[in-house]
Amino acid sequence: MLHRKIYQLCCDGREVCVFLRDQQRWIERARIIDIEGDLVTLRYETDEEDEVCSWEEMVRLESIGAVTQKLASVPRGNIEPLTTEDCPEAERIRNRFTDLNPE
Repeated sequence: MLHRKIYQLCCDGREVCVFLRDQQRWIERARIIDIEGDLVTLRYETDEEDEVCSWEEMVRLESIGAVTQKLASVPRGNIEPLTTEDCPEAERIRNRFTDLNPE
């Protein structure tokens, strides 16, 4: 089951967080770029002092304890979220009822 889900996340190319059981650590904001047998290749970046490091790491499927992905985020504070009126006309989702019954 986990193998199929990881394969799906690899095909989607979405960012995930992966918990490695054997190392007891999280790899955050990673992309699953390849699965070959029981090896999963992850690519991610870390911020270390004054530089950003890019990593590619191969881990065994059995060492993956959990995989999470961010579904959505909303900024905190007094920022008004964007609404449909703020989007360009080409990107707006039309109301099907209105399209089918113009007045």
